[in-house]
Amino acid sequence: MSDFSQRFLFDDTDVRGELVDLEQSYAEVLAKHAYPEPIAQLLGEILAAVTLLSDILKYDGLLVLQARSSGPLPLLMVECSSDREIRGIARYEAEALGEARSLRELMPDGVLTMTVDPKVGKRYQGIVSLDGETLAECLSSYFAMSQQLPTRFWLNADGRRARGLLLQQLPADRLTDGDERAASWEHLVTLADTLTAEELLGLDNETLLYRLYHQEVVRLFDAEPLRFGCSCSRERSANALVSLGAADAAQLVEEQGGAVQIDCQFCNQRYQFDAADIAQLFAGGGSSEPSPTRH
Repeated sequence: MSDFSQRFLFDDTDVRGELVDLEQSYAEVLAKHAYPEPIAQLLGEILAAVTLLSDILKYDGLLVLQARSSGPLPLLMVECSSDREIRGIARYEAEALGEARSLRELMPDGVLTMTVDPKVGKRYQGIVSLDGETLAECLSSYFAMSQQLPTRFWLNADGRRARGLLLQQLPADRLTDGDERAASWEHLVTLADTLTAEELLGLDNETLLYRLYHQEVVRLFDAEPLRFGCSCSRERSANALVSLGAADAAQLVEEQGGAVQIDCQFCNQRYQFDAADIAQLFAGGGSSEPSPTRH
């Protein structure tokens, strides 16, 4: 299994952790577009981040992280469904990229929006400024400022593998004394801060946890698989055309030389609709491709 997340618990204190490892799905995201190295790395980090977040948030639907900025990287967007399918995309300005490599250089004045879009119920949205040195630092600051459970992130990617580590303090159970809880949390975080990028990207989970916490009692749970998946479909593209109305959709077909082409930005899948398809849509015939025999 090359793409998975794995939960672990510290038995003697109220802290849980998550580890994520992305290879195949990361490769599939990068294969859709020719990204420069620093953007491919940041895209890998945010893919790992959305996966870690999906493991600690309860939802049935879609979790979206979208970063926008005024810099050479104006858009990063990744999604993780409750079915554990991930996808992502970056939009960058090649002529403005120059020597920019860090988060601040790539996304100055950046803002990260986290959206939980459930199948049933209301959407939830949180916003954090991208004013830290790294994406992991920005996400950790968001949890600190939002008065949620203390949560820390460590993220790295190198264009081939994207990895993430998360620690989260749980409500008081094993440790009820405030000073003891604070000391335990600080101890575990301080040890995680010693982890190098090379170690996070190069070690398997068991070895990594032993490297950090061989003096702690740690339970590592079974791995949960992840995969690349795109939610685009011919039906969803057809619904977008229906929302235009019959007259505007027909005019669009005419303006584009007899067929409308809708391309998915995430997976490059192309959906084509000609005049017969449009007529079928508005006649209630659905979005399936009509017979090659036209009448």
